[in-house]
Amino acid sequence: MAIEKILVVDDELIIRKSIEEILRADRYSVCTVGTLADAEKQLSRNTFDLILLDVKLPDGEGTDILERLSQQAVKPLIIMMSGFATIESAVACMRGGAFDYLLKPFSLNQVEVIIRKADAYRQVLKVNEYLCQEVVGTKDLLGESQAMTRIKQIIRKVGPTDATVLISGENGTGKEIIASALYRASSRRNAPFIKVNCAAVSETLIESEFFGHEKGAFTGATERREGRFELANGGTLLLDEISEVSPRLQAKLLRVLQEREFERVGGSKTIKVDVRVLATTNRDLKKAVAAGEFRQDLYYRLNVVPLIVPPLRDRQEDILPMADAMLQIACRSYGVKVRGFSVAASEAMLKHDWPGNVRELQNTIERAVILSEENAWIEPPCLGLIHSIGSADETNNNPAQPVAFRPIWNTSHSASDSSDTVKPLEEVEREHILRALEKTNGNRTQAATLLKISIRTLRNKLNEYKLECMVA
Repeated sequence: MAIEKILVVDDELIIRKSIEEILRADRYSVCTVGTLADAEKQLSRNTFDLILLDVKLPDGEGTDILERLSQQAVKPLIIMMSGFATIESAVACMRGGAFDYLLKPFSLNQVEVIIRKADAYRQVLKVNEYLCQEVVGTKDLLGESQAMTRIKQIIRKVGPTDATVLISGENGTGKEIIASALYRASSRRNAPFIKVNCAAVSETLIESEFFGHEKGAFTGATERREGRFELANGGTLLLDEISEVSPRLQAKLLRVLQEREFERVGGSKTIKVDVRVLATTNRDLKKAVAAGEFRQDLYYRLNVVPLIVPPLRDRQEDILPMADAMLQIACRSYGVKVRGFSVAASEAMLKHDWPGNVRELQNTIERAVILSEENAWIEPPCLGLIHSIGSADETNNNPAQPVAFRPIWNTSHSASDSSDTVKPLEEVEREHILRALEKTNGNRTQAATLLKISIRTLRNKLNEYKLECMVA
């Protein structure tokens, strides 16, 4: 429920009791008072989502509270009530910030309708705020390497325009953060910023997700629903992982980008929108076009301004500054104080290939903060960075390659003295697990496959041998 707490301010007891009864039946939390003074007391002690406020009260005008509350950054919705209403007074209240106006005598049904309307309106505000924060958040674009400096220059130049931007890069490189920075630099920064993850929505639903649908358009469509393009009208739409869109829908997307219009699923009315489009992809769309998997005309429509984000391994000078910034954020978030990274920990981060890029670095820092002792230096074991024996390409291209484990005994000794060099079973098992994790860059699922055990068994073994800190 978007609205939970309601304050009713009216000098007529029967009106207060009637409204309170119907609201409590709908499970709202209700407080009722009969004067401005009592209303001010309640407002000083509690926060309300909605106020039903009489215009004329024994000790003053309800518009006095309306005027004061309308100046607040966070304010309740206010519905004015009056038995002496005129068009002029109603207009004045609406201009003063009132959500709606009720003329006495009113029916309880009218109250229910106007409360539902207010509830729906407040829910829209909350959803829009959530959708904006989902991508925008408070994350800054970190990194001072030549590549990141160039990206920041492009953002400053392109951000204020309405140009479509195609952001390419490996998973975890921060493409969404760059899209967020473009949004914040635009003239639409106070308008909606809506995201749709093209890879996360099934093909049967993604058209409805984009364009919305009419009631009865398909099984389960019990009411009309606006799509992401409509929600983003006047603002910015981020098409995340655009390469995953089916060829059939690519044609419809092309039309929206060209004509700025579409029809809802199951509808015939043409809807026009004013939306700036940003898109991200972790694939090479040129190769996808050549393979016939992506429309060439849509590619060129999206690729007005191409922005390629290099992987973290190609900008080593960014690793430690980003780690320091992330460390401060993680310490504040978890309420932990650490002294910083030891020299050995810094060297370990510089040696690591970071196949998960910025996302992996952020997760690594958060884990290290959680596992480290208070006011201590972060040491390599708590970073959990396992370096591969071969190159990153070998590990990625051959994840199931058998592990070349060290021998269990020293073959240079004869059988007669082999008993002196045989390792305890626990040590052998521990060593095999570490070797498997080294070979898979710490990927537990791949390591479990190499060892021919379940992921649950591997987790138990890591806990048994106290290796969680190293590979968590």
